[in-house]
Amino acid sequence: MRTGVKRWIRIGLAAAVACSAALAGGCASISEEEYQAALAENQELRERLTTLDQSLDRCEADRTGLEAENAQLSSEVQRLDAALRQARAAAAQPRAAATGDGGFGGIEGATVSRRGESTVVTVAGDVLFASGRDELRAEARRTLDRVADVIRQRYPNNTIRVEGYTDTDPIRRSGWKSNEHLSAYRALAVEQYLVSRGLNNDRIYSAAFGPALPRATKAASRRVEIVVLAD
Repeated sequence: MRTGVKRWIRIGLAAAVACSAALAGGCASISEEEYQAALAENQELRERLTTLDQSLDRCEADRTGLEAENAQLSSEVQRLDAALRQARAAAAQPRAAATGDGGFGGIEGATVSRRGESTVVTVAGDVLFASGRDELRAEARRTLDRVADVIRQRYPNNTIRVEGYTDTDPIRRSGWKSNEHLSAYRALAVEQYLVSRGLNNDRIYSAAFGPALPRATKAASRRVEIVVLAD
């Protein structure tokens, strides 16, 4: 395109120069004043041709520079797009790992589930306590020892909430004022035992829910949930 533009400019100006030259040298009858004017016009046209030629050269250089810059920007966009895909894949990796058992799999007497971003370790109340009692069974201590080991190793900086639950049967013979009281003392017993096994006392607390969230059976409803809260 640039070559075509220059060619047409050159043709037009050359024609003008030729006409001016013909006027300057081809008519013997013209006056000195007309002759000098024709020469001046000829020189002006030649200078204009040189100026336009230089302008076209600069435009061509600018176009070449812009094309190179555009190619560089396109390459940078592709690089950033690839980096963004890698970052998203890396960010998704921990989330994918977290959907597993969180390291608590295989602990006898415990089941693992997810609650949003938190990991929930559920231990059946009948595994932990005798009916109507809040003292931990000996076998329950072995289960809680393994839970404490995983928390110390994998979640040392996470906050832990110990939640106590009961079934919906009203209290009749155990002497507790309510199911809420029983669930509170059971949750506190588990909390205190986990602290005794090395968990940070400042990062663990208990909560009592009584019969508020029953499960499919009474046995499943009687439980303690150890919730590893997301950071």
